[in-house]
Amino acid sequence: MKGKYVDVTYDHSVATVEIQHAPANTLSSACIQELRESFRTLADKEETKAVILTGAGRFFIAGADIKEFVDAFDDEKKSYAMAEAGQALCGEIEAMNKPVIAAINGPALGGGLEVALSCHYRIAAEDAILGLPELNLGLIPSFGGTQRLTEITGTAKAIDIILSSKQLRAEEAAGLQLVQMVVKTEELSQTARTLADSWVDGKSMTSVTRALECILKGSQESREKGLDREKQKFAELFRTDDAKEGVQAFIDKRKPEFSHS
Repeated sequence: MKGKYVDVTYDHSVATVEIQHAPANTLSSACIQELRESFRTLADKEETKAVILTGAGRFFIAGADIKEFVDAFDDEKKSYAMAEAGQALCGEIEAMNKPVIAAINGPALGGGLEVALSCHYRIAAEDAILGLPELNLGLIPSFGGTQRLTEITGTAKAIDIILSSKQLRAEEAAGLQLVQMVVKTEELSQTARTLADSWVDGKSMTSVTRALECILKGSQESREKGLDREKQKFAELFRTDDAKEGVQAFIDKRKPEFSHS
C-alpha cells in the first residue's frame, strides 16, 4: 500500500510503515493524514499482528514541516489544528490494538521524537540523535511531547531536555528510557523484525490485544481501575476459542493452533 508520503509493506504478519518524505521525512499536514489513514487500516487488518514504523533514507522524522508554520502566524485556529492533528496521530499509534515498534534509523527530532514516543517500543540505530528543539523556534512540543516525555523521564529531566533543546545520542537516550535498545545501523531492520516476531509468533491476538489494552490504559489511570480491567479481560478470554485451545494444548503437551477468535 503505497501513498505519496507513506509506504506500507507486509511480510507475513508484520507490517512496515515507512515514511518517504524526502529529504528529511518532515511531518507535513498531508503526511500526518496519510500516516493516520495507514494506521487505521492496519488496526482493522486482521492478518497484521505487529507494526514497525521507520523512515526512508537517513532520517527517521526530522520534525514538523516548518514551512507550514508560516501560514499559521496570527491564526490561532490554524495553529491549534496543527497540534490537534499531531496529537491525534500519536494518540492513534499509542492506542493501536497491535504492538508498534519504532525503528529509529536516523534523527528523530521535534514531532519525530513525539511520534516515536507514542510507539510501544523504540529501537535506535547507534548514530541516531533524538531531541525536542521546538524552543529554539520560540515554540513548544505540541504532539504530546511535554506529557509523554515527562511520564518517561520524570519532571526535572523533561524540563532539562525541552528547555535546553539538547540533542541526545542514542546511548544517552537509552539511559533515559527514550529508547529501549540501541543497535548498529545495519542491524536495525532485522532487530525490529525479530522483536516483532517474538511478540506475536505463536500467540493469540485475542490475548495480545487485551494485554496491550490493560497495559496502556492502566498506565493512565488508578491501580484499582487497572486491576479491575485486568480481571475483566481475563474473564473475557475464557469465552474465546483460543483460550480453550491454548489451555488444552498445554495439557496435551503440544503447540497450540490459534484461530485468533
